[in-house]
Amino acid sequence: MHKSRLCAIGIDCQDADLELAAEFWAKALGRPSKGVDGSYAGLEDRANQPIVFVQKVTHPSRVHLDIESDDVDAEVERLVALGAKRVQQVATWWVLEAPTGHRFCVVKPQRGPLGDDASKW
Repeated sequence: MHKSRLCAIGIDCQDADLELAAEFWAKALGRPSKGVDGSYAGLEDRANQPIVFVQKVTHPSRVHLDIESDDVDAEVERLVALGAKRVQQVATWWVLEAPTGHRFCVVKPQRGPLGDDASKW
């Protein structure tokens, strides 16, 4: 048995000035920017809401979801069985593609241990 839950919303920005992109999304969402760190800019967290981050990417701009799991491999296997395709393993997480063509990531827990608000599989 493992657990998972929606963790984050990533705003992927192709060839953008990351500082300007983060400033726009911070103002649009009412979440001040935490500043740029490499190719990422986090926005301030809100209780009981997903993490929101902006990242500079080389692929076309899009929004993607992160699913956190206490067993990344088991969650990837579960999602592949549902029809997702593995795209790329990056460090400790996987980029997957849904049957609809949407990309998303399966990551280790980002907000502490997964509790009763997580789905159990």
